[in-house]
Amino acid sequence: MGMAASQARFLSLTARKTNVEFEGQQINQQRTSLSNESANYYSQLCNMVVPTPPSSEDYTKTVYTFVDGSETNTINSLIAQQNGMYILNYTQSYEAENVVSNGSVVTTRQLSTDGTYTYYIGSTKLREMTTQDVSSMTDADLEAYKATDEYLATLENAEVRDILNMENQYLGMLSDKYGQTGWFVKYQKNSSNSSYEPVFYNKGQVEEADYSDKTGTSLSGIKSYVYGQTTETREVKNAKARVEQDTSGRYISVYVYETLADGTIKTDANGNEIGTEYPLTATSQSDDRAYNDAMNQYNYNKAKYDQEIQAINAKIEIIHGQDKDLELRLKQLDTEENAISTEIDAVKKVISKNVETSFKTFNA
Repeated sequence: MGMAASQARFLSLTARKTNVEFEGQQINQQRTSLSNESANYYSQLCNMVVPTPPSSEDYTKTVYTFVDGSETNTINSLIAQQNGMYILNYTQSYEAENVVSNGSVVTTRQLSTDGTYTYYIGSTKLREMTTQDVSSMTDADLEAYKATDEYLATLENAEVRDILNMENQYLGMLSDKYGQTGWFVKYQKNSSNSSYEPVFYNKGQVEEADYSDKTGTSLSGIKSYVYGQTTETREVKNAKARVEQDTSGRYISVYVYETLADGTIKTDANGNEIGTEYPLTATSQSDDRAYNDAMNQYNYNKAKYDQEIQAINAKIEIIHGQDKDLELRLKQLDTEENAISTEIDAVKKVISKNVETSFKTFNA
């Protein structure tokens, strides 16, 4: 290889080496950038808050109750005052006799010769209840009334009087509770004790229902009502009381004071405050609805957390793949740079030999 060719080859190799080194620097910068990006994702993973499931204990509270005759009283709050006194708020629960909903039935109707309808439940005709002045009814009046009801027709007049007096009370209960006037009744046999009990149906609902033209059967259910016991509640606020606690701090009894209209405590003739002490029953009560809501929120947060973890891990995997590609390319450049350096050294020797030969020629 001549001097000119060696110089040209040397310059070419030097340029290639410079390009390889420059590309290697760029790759190292890219890998540094990827490393920083990966570190940011790992930092996000470390800073993410792992959702924790709710504990049932957090949704369980101790409820105190005390019994006063037929009433069960549930304490809602005890607010401490001076001198060991408490403001007591509680809810009274008691059983009350009233008319209550009893499901729905299907009625049928038949057109009478006078153009009016007669209504039935099964084969039993419904009778409209009206307020009766029972005290003024004669035996003849009772006999005429009995003819309108299959069940009443089987009873003595004295029994019918008692039933009509009760029906006057039933009408008042139905009107007060449901705000509707006009009621039908039928007496239904109770299979458990063989007695007959009244079942009530609102007249307006029975008459205004849609009926089949072919069968005369109502196309929708008619609500029925019976006489029975219901649990009623009322809240007592701002009662004055004292409480006793055991060594663990749990309440064991409450002393409820009787108060006057102005809120002062009643006293007896000797000036002693009047009240009643009740033992307290403590039970654990779970708020299932709140716990289920918290569990649903946890499941949502957990699913969202897992989704974010998977997304970040997927990004990190992409970065690792890109870094491996760059690492492989860097190794290739390193191999290429070594080969170029080796060739440059060889060209340098050729150039050096050419220079040496040239100088010997001129010195001859």
